[in-house]
Amino acid sequence: MIHPSAIIHPDAKLAADVEVGPWTVIGPDVQIDEGSVIASHVVIKGPTCIGKHNRIYQFSSIGEDTPDLKYKGEPTRLVIGDHNTIREGVTIHRGTVQDRSETTIGSHNLLMAYVHVGHDSVIGNHCILVNNTALAGHVHIGDWAILSGFTLVHQFCKIGAHSFSGMGTAIGKDVPAYVMVNGSPAEAKNINTEGLRRRGFSKEDIAVLTKAYKTIYRRGLTLDEALVELDTQVAGCAPLQLLIDSLKSSERGIVR
Repeated sequence: MIHPSAIIHPDAKLAADVEVGPWTVIGPDVQIDEGSVIASHVVIKGPTCIGKHNRIYQFSSIGEDTPDLKYKGEPTRLVIGDHNTIREGVTIHRGTVQDRSETTIGSHNLLMAYVHVGHDSVIGNHCILVNNTALAGHVHIGDWAILSGFTLVHQFCKIGAHSFSGMGTAIGKDVPAYVMVNGSPAEAKNINTEGLRRRGFSKEDIAVLTKAYKTIYRRGLTLDEALVELDTQVAGCAPLQLLIDSLKSSERGIVR
């Protein structure tokens, strides 16, 4: 299960069935739970906690110190949930004491080749980050979001649940839940209708969200004016409440 050329610190805690490939290095303060497979030439530094049934491919660097110039060696963390696939060459940095002291990745996510996750970022569940997507520090990604290849996300941006970015999108403001964005700088295009259909959203809920999108983006209203109108429509529609919550939580302003 563990290749003889792997270097594993005696203080690391690995479940009995964890597989570790050749020339992988696992440092102290690393915990890896059952069913996880670590390929060859991976470096994992701690404090890092990796959950169950994760697969980490070759040449990834997991739990490294952040290059943030404010970081002075404080004991910060990386926490990864269950059933994640982390492909070749992915880099994930731990947090900083200036924020949460923790970078967090949920469960059932796919991080494709050469994705970068910066310090203190939070990724939800069922997200897909396509090749060469890069998250600066302090980025929050909601559940089921998909960021296409070469998407760049500025520090402190929030990417809402079920949102979608096109290839090469440069995101400098918050993306509301369900919204598709594209371009450099990013511009809102529409509701992620196809993604919602695939996840079982009803025609009625999709129609409500499409109407809400038009209220926000097509009628020339300020965000505050749009929120007042949306608050009158939210009764009985949980998906619309999620959209409203993502708008109200925005601190950088939303992509327009």
